[in-house]
Amino acid sequence: MDLCHPDPVELSSGEAEELQRIRWHRKQLLEDIQKLKDEIADVFAQIDCFESAEESRMAQKEKELCIGRKKFNMDPTKGIQYLIEHKLLSPDVQDIARFLYKGEGLNKTAIGTYLGERDPVNLQVLQAFVDCHEFANLNLVQALSVVRTKGESV
Repeated sequence: MDLCHPDPVELSSGEAEELQRIRWHRKQLLEDIQKLKDEIADVFAQIDCFESAEESRMAQKEKELCIGRKKFNMDPTKGIQYLIEHKLLSPDVQDIARFLYKGEGLNKTAIGTYLGERDPVNLQVLQAFVDCHEFANLNLVQALSVVRTKGESV
């Protein structure tokens, strides 16, 4: 007699009923497993979709940042305005100063033009920009060297 597939003729009625219950539970478990597999596949599909959307959003943000830098290099005030409008930069003077201090892709003459404006906001940005530099424990010549070196890297 095969223990895995017993001949129903050799089973008592109680054993046959127990075998039916086992088969029914097995079928239910297999259906539950398939449902879980389907749900997992759906979750992975949603994750892939989310990652794709996130990559697209990041590419769009990088494109807008590049446009903002170009606008800044042509007209610093309009460039900053564009970056703020597209939420790539906050209107906070500290954030603007850090953006200018990093200077990634920015023309140093355009940075100087922006910082040289006499508008109250520009003057606040200028002060925050100066605060970004580390002048502690430096004499005047060393401090000017820091500023010159920073200007060359911008």
